[in-house]
Amino acid sequence: MTLRTPYLLFIGDAHDQLAAKTAAGIAFWRPEICLGQLRMPGCKADLQLPDMTIEEAAAAGVKTVIVGTTTRGGVLGQGWEGLLVRALELGMDLASGLHHRLSDITVLRETASRLGRQIADVRHPSREFEIGNGKKRPGKRLLTVGTDCSIGKMFTALALEEEMRARGLRADFRATGQTGIFIAGDGVSIDAVVSDFVSGAVEWLSPANDPDHWDLIEGQGSLFHASYAGVSLALIHGAQPDALVMCHEPTRKHMRGLPHYPLPHLQLCIERNIEAAQLTNPTVRCIGLSINTASLDPAAARDYLRETEDRLGLPCVDPVRSGVRAIINHLLD
Repeated sequence: MTLRTPYLLFIGDAHDQLAAKTAAGIAFWRPEICLGQLRMPGCKADLQLPDMTIEEAAAAGVKTVIVGTTTRGGVLGQGWEGLLVRALELGMDLASGLHHRLSDITVLRETASRLGRQIADVRHPSREFEIGNGKKRPGKRLLTVGTDCSIGKMFTALALEEEMRARGLRADFRATGQTGIFIAGDGVSIDAVVSDFVSGAVEWLSPANDPDHWDLIEGQGSLFHASYAGVSLALIHGAQPDALVMCHEPTRKHMRGLPHYPLPHLQLCIERNIEAAQLTNPTVRCIGLSINTASLDPAAARDYLRETEDRLGLPCVDPVRSGVRAIINHLLD
C-alpha cells in the first residue's frame, strides 16, 4: 500500500514526548513530507511542526493523516473517531501504526468505502511468513538492541544507514515497527506477527544478499523487559546478526511502563544479547553503544560517553550529538 503525501501527524493527547515517538520519527527523518501536527487538549508532546486543525490540513493540501502516537495496548484514544471521519470527508486518507486497526472501526471503514478513501493499518502484515530455520545466509546484518524499549534502536539503525551510505557502503535499513515502516516505505511490524513466525518474518525481511551488503535491522523491546522480551528474542534469532549495537538512556530509572523493574547493567545486557544471538550466529560481536544523552547537559554527556567507553572498551556515541562514525570505524576494523 502506497501512502499519499504530504502528511498531517496526529498525536492526540500524548502524555509525553515518547508517546508520540511514531510521529516524531517521521518528522525527524522525513520533514519534507510533514506539513503539520494535530494535538488535542492535554497533549504534552510537540513535534515542532505547525499546529493544524483537520480543516486547515485539508486546505494546505495534506493527503494522509497519520495516527502517530502510541497508546498502551495500541487502542484508539477517546474522541478520536470523529476527527478521523472528518479527515476522510475532506478528502484525506488515514494511516495508523496502532494495534487497533482503524479498518475494524465500523464508521471509519464505511466512510472510507463510501468516499473511496484509503485506510492503511501498517502494523498489521499483509502476508504470511514461514517458521524461522536459522540457516546461515549470505550477506551481513547488524541489529540494534537495547536496555529498554523506546530507547533509540530505530534512530540508531537509520543513523548507521546514513553514515554507511555516505561512505559508499551498501547498506539498507530494515524496519520492524510501524514508525520505521512509515519512514522506509516498507517492512514488517513484528509485534503483530504470531509468535511462532517472528524469526521467520525477520529472515524474510533480511534475506540472502551479496557478501558486502549490510542489512541494518531495527531492534524492538529488550531482553530484560518483562512485557516485550519474547519479541526481542525472536528478532535476535531471525536477524542472525554479525554485529550488535547496544542502545541505552542513562537517566532512565526503570523499564518503561514497569516501575518495579530497574534497567539492567550495560555489561550484563551486552553479554545476554550476545549469548542469545550466538544461537544463529556464533561469531556475533557487539561493536559499540548508542547512548541517548538528550537529558544530560553537553559536559555531562561527554563525561558519560567517555567513562562508558573506557569501562566497556567499545565505541560509545550519541547519534544526535556526535554521530555514529566511531561505531562504523570499529565495525570496519
